[in-house]
Amino acid sequence: MADESAPKPGHFLPGGDGDRTAADQRRPDGSAPLAAPTPRLGRDDQPAHPQLRGSRLDSRSTTLSGTRLGPPPADDRAAAAYREVFHPEPIPFVPKKRSKGLIALIVAAVLLLLGGGATFAVKMLSNYDGFVANPLGTPSASPSDGPGGAPTSPAPVGKGTPDADIVGKNAIYTAGKLAAVNCPEPAFRPTSKENVRSYYQALTACMDKAWKPVVTKAGFEFRSPRLIVFDDGEETACGVQDADLASYCLDEQGGSVTMPWQKIVEDYPKHRAATRVEMAQSFGFVYGVHVQNLTGMAEAAGNLADTAANKTVELEQHRRAALQAYCFGAAFFGAARSTFPLRGELLQQWTDQIRRSGDEFSKDKVRDHGSSKSRTLWMNQGFATTSPGACNTFGAASAKVS
Repeated sequence: MADESAPKPGHFLPGGDGDRTAADQRRPDGSAPLAAPTPRLGRDDQPAHPQLRGSRLDSRSTTLSGTRLGPPPADDRAAAAYREVFHPEPIPFVPKKRSKGLIALIVAAVLLLLGGGATFAVKMLSNYDGFVANPLGTPSASPSDGPGGAPTSPAPVGKGTPDADIVGKNAIYTAGKLAAVNCPEPAFRPTSKENVRSYYQALTACMDKAWKPVVTKAGFEFRSPRLIVFDDGEETACGVQDADLASYCLDEQGGSVTMPWQKIVEDYPKHRAATRVEMAQSFGFVYGVHVQNLTGMAEAAGNLADTAANKTVELEQHRRAALQAYCFGAAFFGAARSTFPLRGELLQQWTDQIRRSGDEFSKDKVRDHGSSKSRTLWMNQGFATTSPGACNTFGAASAKVS
């Protein structure tokens, strides 16, 4: 027997038995039917979600439209709001044009870095690469770490050498004399910049030959200085150069000798012997500073001057260093005396220039290189003995380094 309570065909169609109003939709027991779930959208009496208040989704009249069989119409507000949040239009990439001037500036900066800071850059980058490889890594405890991974200071290896011992008890003093060397005066006469450069190049080779055996015997690494022949006002590794001054500077090349040329070329036709002696003496002095650099004394002497108790002591430290450089230079010429012709007019000019080149004859009267009396003492001593041990100005009494 068929179930009489089952809906008949057409029951749910408009006008059928199932098309009744809510008032007629009552349960058999007379109670009200269950209400439909509250719509999620389209109810004016429902407040917006707290996170949507103030947004384009906070609309009290948003209604659903369309069918499940196709996309919603283009003017559907709910669909538009959904697209804005979850499928926004991509922001187009518009490449900016870089000016030619900026490109040239970047290229120039790179060239300057490669030419002037390669070694530094290499040292810095070697440490930087390790950080980039693991930027968020946590350092692991090493065997030297204390309890709980706290780092502890490693024990120093050996004992440091005080600066006063480096300059006063240096191994170069006991390494022996400079052997006699066959070094005639370079045949290049100072008539041009090229000739001046060639003169100093030949003199550098001779001094290298004389000093290398002594420096290496003392236990130091030997290297030849870099030679720079500069124009007046040119900026070099030693700074902006003065046409009258020879100088030495510590740089990444291991030490540079910087020598003028213009005034020498100008003076040579008028004072040939004096100009030749001036070239030899000035180069001997700066090469003497190079020897101090090779043996660690240049840095140590600077440290002592920097920590001097007062200006008087500081100037005395500068004089000790300068007088030693003069003595080292003279020691070379003593070793080359049989071939380098310091005789006749050249010898007379040699002596006169030492006597007239003390601090008392300088324009500023600063007593930082030694008096003519002290220069004569130490240069004669170096020339006569050819021994670095005779040039220990740091162990001499103050009266001898005036």
